[in-house]
Amino acid sequence: MTENPELWLRRYHDADEGAVQLFCLPHAGGSASFYFPMSTGLGRAVEVLSVQYPGRQDRRLEPGIDTIPELADRVAEVLAERTRKPFALFGHSMGATLGFEVATRLEAAGVTPLHLFASGRRAPSCRRDESVHKLDDDGVLAELRKLGGTNAAVLGDDEILRMALPAIRNDYKAAETYVKRPGPKLSTPITVLTGDADPKTTLAEARAWQDHTDGEFELKVFAGGHFFLADHQPEVLRLISTRLAGTFSGHH
Repeated sequence: MTENPELWLRRYHDADEGAVQLFCLPHAGGSASFYFPMSTGLGRAVEVLSVQYPGRQDRRLEPGIDTIPELADRVAEVLAERTRKPFALFGHSMGATLGFEVATRLEAAGVTPLHLFASGRRAPSCRRDESVHKLDDDGVLAELRKLGGTNAAVLGDDEILRMALPAIRNDYKAAETYVKRPGPKLSTPITVLTGDADPKTTLAEARAWQDHTDGEFELKVFAGGHFFLADHQPEVLRLISTRLAGTFSGHH
């Protein structure tokens, strides 16, 4: 018996009957509301369901889950109860790695997503030696500022950030200790979105996602850093809408 899916999923807007479902997975330290603008922008043709990890916002009293495999197990379980056909996954940063692992589990159970959108993250096979989660609070905050650049909207103010530090550190640990296990490639088509100045992902690391699917693959490069999404909302929404409507790089 899985726990209550409502704990895990936030739905901000009504969608049309039969709308494609898009399950959105936040970045390290992020919460479901990061995807509120995407839910607004995609309109009624897409039912945006944003995942709320334990340990933040209305779940802040719950212990966090600090490994990707365990988080993926729990999310895949929740999604299995809530998915209709067709549905897709969108993950940013740590959420992209998580999206890959969730898709892997769903496919193993015989359920193939329509699409995986992997944003702002190197391919699961590309390891970097990182240990931000071991830094003190000021060190973690400095790393976040570096990633956020001037994007205050993403980071919020210092006080709020300090409140969020346990969740941020928890997620950094999950992302930084992740190692992809050997296994079959996905059948799910993958669209990778990356910022051309993201310190966390080179173009080669973004392109390496191609090795993880037998389905179609495309790489979309945007001007900007780790949170390029915030500056390219219209193009990103258009890309998602087009792919979810069933067109891939111009052919059906």
